[in-house]
Amino acid sequence: MSLTGFAPPPVRAIAPALPERLSDREYWNLITDFSEPNGEFRSDNLLSNELYLQYVIPELVRPPRLNRVYVGVGPEQNFTYISALRPKMAFIVDIRRGNLQLHLMYKALFEMSSDRADFVFKLFSRKRPEGLGPQSSANDIFTALHKTDESESLTRQQLQSIHDHLTKKRNFPLTPEDLKGIEYVHGAFSFYGPGLSYWSTGGRGGGRNAPTYWDLMVADDGKGQMRSFLANDENFQVLKELSEKNLLVPVVGNFSGPKALRAVGRYVREREATVAAFYLSNVEQYLTRDRSWQSFCTNVATLPLDAYSTFIRSVRNSTYGPGVGLDSELGNIAEEVKACANQ
Repeated sequence: MSLTGFAPPPVRAIAPALPERLSDREYWNLITDFSEPNGEFRSDNLLSNELYLQYVIPELVRPPRLNRVYVGVGPEQNFTYISALRPKMAFIVDIRRGNLQLHLMYKALFEMSSDRADFVFKLFSRKRPEGLGPQSSANDIFTALHKTDESESLTRQQLQSIHDHLTKKRNFPLTPEDLKGIEYVHGAFSFYGPGLSYWSTGGRGGGRNAPTYWDLMVADDGKGQMRSFLANDENFQVLKELSEKNLLVPVVGNFSGPKALRAVGRYVREREATVAAFYLSNVEQYLTRDRSWQSFCTNVATLPLDAYSTFIRSVRNSTYGPGVGLDSELGNIAEEVKACANQ
């Protein structure tokens, strides 16, 4: 049999997979390349005010979530959703560079800490007492933290360790403004301790009741299971591993802006992965007020989605009734993007 004139089938280009880890340069390049100019928000937003954020987790984790990416906004509530979903990669997109600085502080502390107790006492710049370990409950850790006092010398020491970790070990080219922002964030945690709340550092509309850091870490999912990222050591290790591999990436961007969300969508799509969940907080109310809702919908439509891709929202007076803190609810991203396009 002659093979003269036989043309082999074209070789299909193999799409790059989601990375197993990123180098420090690759990580910083993603932040730089995806980010938009710094924007403004009404508060420092150092801490969530969503006491009931865990209530949606039992439903959220039911579908299969292989080769998935998490997208979110804001501070630490993302960690609780990430520890539940266990994505291969996560992006935190927020309009303020201050949020990026907050997450860089968290990154350093995740990587510098051996377990939850180590992390918590570093976060609040307190001396860790004897008797706490990986099996200690979140309430045990925060009860012990509450009994300790702020130390200016320890605060300075911890801040220097964070700066050294980011600029010397990771070699990130932080600007003086970034270093100052990390110092501000770290100082607030040190000053307010476990009583830190959403409104502690002021902001327009401040002075309302809000759950403390302690409250949020010992909350449950409404069915008696504690699911915060500090509820158990297994949850904490999910964040520690993602941080060490440079796979939890903070980005500066407006949800209706021209660059950040689209860049995330393109990166995930090119790697043939899917967005598992997109935590919105209550950003949609600001987009509606600013008449930028349609731009947001257009940006979300660039994300790779499937029937399981889920919006996570913060709302008031929803399913779970009144109380201190916001409720959470879920929505199917693909269906809502389609509805938006038909408006």
